[in-house]
Amino acid sequence: MPEQNQEANENTISVFKASWMRSSIKLGLIATIAGLIVIGLLKFFDVAGTQMFSDIGGFFLNYGLLGIFFVTIVAGTIVPLGSPALVVAAALFGINPVLLVFTTTLGFTIGMTINYVLAYRLGRPYVQKRVSPEHLEEMTRYWNKYGWIIYIIFGLIPVLPVELLAFICGFLKTRITTFLILSFIPRLVIFAILVQFGQQVGNWLGTT
Repeated sequence: MPEQNQEANENTISVFKASWMRSSIKLGLIATIAGLIVIGLLKFFDVAGTQMFSDIGGFFLNYGLLGIFFVTIVAGTIVPLGSPALVVAAALFGINPVLLVFTTTLGFTIGMTINYVLAYRLGRPYVQKRVSPEHLEEMTRYWNKYGWIIYIIFGLIPVLPVELLAFICGFLKTRITTFLILSFIPRLVIFAILVQFGQQVGNWLGTT
């Protein structure tokens, strides 16, 4: 048993050593640090008290949900790192948290499903235009080995390229019900956490 646990831990660590994983994590860390710096500057310069900031908040409150819905669809397909920042920003301006969590989760899941359907219908030639052959083989191997566990891990960590796994699921013809559950629930959890964070930042900046 201990040997099996050790092997499982080593295999899990090997996933995070993959080149595409390291690149995603580095990019995510850079984006996170940049976001925290921006929040600090907003507080330092008291931007929340300006008319421009107030106008942006009004736009979010009046038209934000529809725009956020479409942006998160795009985020679920090709620009995954945009969605966490968008969720935090929207929560910062006081958008209804329940509607915000549901809207962003639904939009991102639709975007992921678009990836799934395209890969399912068009197969390897289409997928290899988005994912290099080396990464495709590597991700397929991880999916065959870990299945839904790795998908949940990717879904719960915003900086990981879960949208690429949607291609793998479609390519391997994973059951659509399984795919939708694995796409929706982890993002629901992480977006709920991000909304809470955004609300706390809004209170700190004085925007909510």
